[in-house]
Amino acid sequence: MTTPLPDRAGRRCHNVLNPLHSAIYFSPDMAREMAAIGHGESSAAYFATRAAAMGPVGAGAVTAAFYNFSHDLVARHVPGIWRTASPEETLEARTRGVDATLRRLLGEEAVTSPEMAEAAELALRAAEAGSRPARPLYAAHADLPVPEEPHLAFWHAVTLLREHRGDGHIAVLAGAELDALEAIVSHSASGRGQQPKWLMRTRGWTTDDWSAAEDRLRKRGLMDAEGELTEEGVALRKRIEEETDRLDRAPYEHLGAAGVERLTELAGGWTAKAVAAGAFPADLLGKG
Repeated sequence: MTTPLPDRAGRRCHNVLNPLHSAIYFSPDMAREMAAIGHGESSAAYFATRAAAMGPVGAGAVTAAFYNFSHDLVARHVPGIWRTASPEETLEARTRGVDATLRRLLGEEAVTSPEMAEAAELALRAAEAGSRPARPLYAAHADLPVPEEPHLAFWHAVTLLREHRGDGHIAVLAGAELDALEAIVSHSASGRGQQPKWLMRTRGWTTDDWSAAEDRLRKRGLMDAEGELTEEGVALRKRIEEETDRLDRAPYEHLGAAGVERLTELAGGWTAKAVAAGAFPADLLGKG
C-alpha cells in the first residue's frame, strides 16, 4: 500500500540526497583512488566511476545512459577505461573513494552515528520500490550488493534513488524532443543547472555546439535572442520537472510520508555540512 505524500515531498528529499551522491565527482579522495588504478584523467575517471556498475560496456551504452555527454568525448575513453582497470576494480576503488569522501566531509561522528544507520535503512527501503525496466543505471546499481557499513549502505541507496530519478528524467527529456545538448542548455538557462563553462568542460561540447543548440531552441520558441527562456521554454522545463516527479514517485510513496520527512531531515543536515566543507566549486551553479 502506498502512502499519499505532501506536494513535492519526493523532490525535496531528492534535492538533499542527490548532492551526497554527486559530491564524489568533485572529491579529491575519489580522484586519488581513480588515479591509483589508472583513471587519472577527469573524464575517464567520471565515466569509469559511474558506468562500472553496468560492466564493461561500450561508448554507445554510456552515451545513451548518461544522455547529455558528447559521444565523441565518451568514445575517447570508453571502452578503453576497462582495459586500464576492470569494472570490478573500479567499483572497489569507488567504494574506497566514497568512504574517504564521506568521512572528510561529514566527519567521523556523523559517519558512525545511529542517525547514519537510520538514514541507510530509510533510503534502502525507498530504493527497493524502484523499477528496473527502462532504467539502466538504476537497474545496474540495484544488482550490486549492499555494503555492510551504514555510511556506505546509505551512499549506495542514495545512488539508487538518484539514478532511478535520472533514468526517468532522461525518458522525459526524450519525450520533450530535447536532444542531449538542448536539455542542458535549457536547464542552464533556467538558472537551476550548472554554468555553461562547467557543462562544456565536463560534457565535451564546444562553444559552437552550445550556440547551435541555442539556435535550435530559438527556432522552437523556447529561448529568446538574449539566451533567456521564453514563457514557453519556462513552461516546458516546468512540465519536465513535474513529469520527472511523477515517474519517480514510487520509492517515496513506498517509504511513506513520515519516512520521507525523516530522511529529508537527516540528509538535509549532512548536505549542508558537505557544502560548507567545500564539496562543490563555488561557481558551479547558475547562468554564468
